Amino acid sequence: MHTPTFGSELLRRSIAGTDPSTSPVTHMSVIGSRAATFADWPEWVPADLVAAFGADGIDKPWAHQVTAAEHAFQGKHVALCTGTASGKSLAYQLPIVTTLLKDPNATALYLSPTKALGADQIRSVTSLLSAAGDSRRGAAAGVRRQFTHLQPCAYDGDTDVELRQWARAHSRWIFTNPDMLHIGILSGHARWRHFFRHLRYIVVDEAHHYRGVFGSHTALVLRRLLRIARSAGGDPVVIATSATMAGPAEALTRLIGEPAVAVTEDASPRGERTVALWEPDSLPAVTGENGAPIRRSAGSESARLLADFVVEGARTLCFQRSRRGVELTARQARHLLAQTAPELVDRVAAYRAGYLADDRRRLERAISDGELVGVATTNALELGVDISGLDAVIVGGYPGTVASFWQQAGRAGRQRTSGDSLVVLVARDDPLDTYLVHHPDALLGRPVEATVTDPANPYILKPHLLCAAAELPLREEEITAWDATDAVAELTAEGKLKRRKAGWYLAAGIEPHADIDIRGGIGGQVLIVDTTTSQLLGTVDSGRAMSTVHPGALHIHQGESFVVDELDLDDGLALAHPEEPDWTTSARELTDISITDVVDRRDCGDLAVSLVEVDVTHQVVGYLRTLLSGEVLDAVELDMPAQTLSTRAVMYTLTPESLEDAGVTIGDFPGALHAAEHAAIGLLPLVASCDRWDIGGLSTNQHPDTGLPTVFVYDGYMGGAGFADRGFATFDTWIAATRDAVASCRCESGCPSCVQSPKCGNGNDPLDKDGAIKVLTLLCRRYSKDD
Repeated sequence: MHTPTFGSELLRRSIAGTDPSTSPVTHMSVIGSRAATFADWPEWVPADLVAAFGADGIDKPWAHQVTAAEHAFQGKHVALCTGTASGKSLAYQLPIVTTLLKDPNATALYLSPTKALGADQIRSVTSLLSAAGDSRRGAAAGVRRQFTHLQPCAYDGDTDVELRQWARAHSRWIFTNPDMLHIGILSGHARWRHFFRHLRYIVVDEAHHYRGVFGSHTALVLRRLLRIARSAGGDPVVIATSATMAGPAEALTRLIGEPAVAVTEDASPRGERTVALWEPDSLPAVTGENGAPIRRSAGSESARLLADFVVEGARTLCFQRSRRGVELTARQARHLLAQTAPELVDRVAAYRAGYLADDRRRLERAISDGELVGVATTNALELGVDISGLDAVIVGGYPGTVASFWQQAGRAGRQRTSGDSLVVLVARDDPLDTYLVHHPDALLGRPVEATVTDPANPYILKPHLLCAAAELPLREEEITAWDATDAVAELTAEGKLKRRKAGWYLAAGIEPHADIDIRGGIGGQVLIVDTTTSQLLGTVDSGRAMSTVHPGALHIHQGESFVVDELDLDDGLALAHPEEPDWTTSARELTDISITDVVDRRDCGDLAVSLVEVDVTHQVVGYLRTLLSGEVLDAVELDMPAQTLSTRAVMYTLTPESLEDAGVTIGDFPGALHAAEHAAIGLLPLVASCDRWDIGGLSTNQHPDTGLPTVFVYDGYMGGAGFADRGFATFDTWIAATRDAVASCRCESGCPSCVQSPKCGNGNDPLDKDGAIKVLTLLCRRYSKDD
């Protein structure tokens, strides 16, 4: 007789009393345990360093750690891709600390996508060096000083000015992020010349995170870093790590533009893990937009599970996709605990990006120390922060990629190699989530996606070329390697670059570094301020401010609600006051698209599928206020300025005759195409490493540039981020999954699980679910017939 494991028992208790025929669990599987494979310490590792690891409980390394360390020590760029909690940090600590000890001038640079991860790794290295310095009581004072004088130091936006100056002068191991590397180090590289001259290693931690616009920016920052280091006399080795990266050697090569090797055989032990897919029930007697049925929100369901797991004593992380979702989930879980276990209320909190430095550090300590049992978080804690002993993870809505799902799932069971853990994916009322919980192989049986980056995107490349020319003259061979010949010619014609004998120089009077936001934000930051206390609540980039902190918007900060009174884009301020309404807000936008160029096209009879460059003009025209139950309270109009985005889109056109032959009458064209567009946006993340908030769409029964019924799905970033390109390349897979998702939804006329969109500028009207199925079926038939 099988004995229930911790994970399966925790899941059973969470659905106790539920009718088995209506259970929210649509699928459950168990990932078995795995034994470890060990290796000997490399001969080049100092004995005191081996003793320091021994003092930390590591008597022998795992085989993959040694393999990766050997590659790096031999001077090869290496990508280490093994599971969460597989000790990837040790793999780069071995060659770095060894080299820093043997060469008193050598330096190293560590890059992470989040400050929390960087701070966690500094703590780990500092502890290791301290243990190494004390590992032998009889060690000479000089040996101990060697360890303690390596001086690892943070250098990021939270670092005090005095500490930055000290780090620049004294630290041999700098921990930073791509943002600070770009704006605070490369822009003033002359002050770092000694550091760069002796730079031996660059660590790119959680490398899968560098995708889309952020990844493309980071690729160019890394290439600028390598050229500066080599011009100063250094020749660094790059070590990339990730738990979820397809083709790791190829991915690192795309980032740095140089060959790399991969280590992928995971030799670490792993405990058994139960994975459950969970679809919330529909809410009786509650309707959403246009009378559509709605499910319990993923946030509400996640909050209930979080409270249940905390009561059971399970240390739990609950991931939510938005900052607002994190705050609402934590607040609701605390409210539920106040009714059933008030002594546990203060052991649940929210953690997300956008908090001020002191708040983040306080929460990180509370999480690490076990003071907090339940934490609602964004992907700020998805990455490799070492949180030991977690029993469960709740993923509130598919996070957009298979890689991110497994990163979040991997937080469960860290250092719990002999026990079980539980992962629950709670589906949102969304086409992709609905599809995945009913097609588990599309999530659990699919390899992680290849990262999508496009450093040659001219909107990304040209600003970095200006930065590179400001740092060092651009040489002909660099321009060729970066595929930048046309971009350099354009910048030269614009007078921004000047060609001289030694290369291309930046024209006088231009300061390019501050003009780049490598996270893909548009136009700087807007400060969100509480007008009653003058407290800074957080920031948002101005490109998203009109849809997130418009007048009347609800903003939540650390569990407290604020309503925005005024948005001043000129001064970069959103002024808000405290208020506790029983509703949330979502912006509504109008969109217009014009085609500027056709990049590629496939004709399939009366269907044409194209990859196009477009100008997208959109304007926030109002917002909906929605009760926490999902019921729409009212719509409020706004008068906001229009914005234009030059980007790339995948577009398809159909002839009116083909639509009518498929059973869609001309009067139903708008609703059928609109519903098909919404569903396609919802399912694009199945084939591209994005989420629906990275992309937008437009449908029309006669577009002026095509003269035909037309649907666009476009990247929401200037110049594009590669998502539309991926949709064009995998059009058949994408559209077939979209058709299946809509056809299998049990609603009668359309709902958020199939064809309704939470950000529709037209209030999800008109929508024709039956017509959308006919359109999508027609696309599948025409495309596959021609293919």
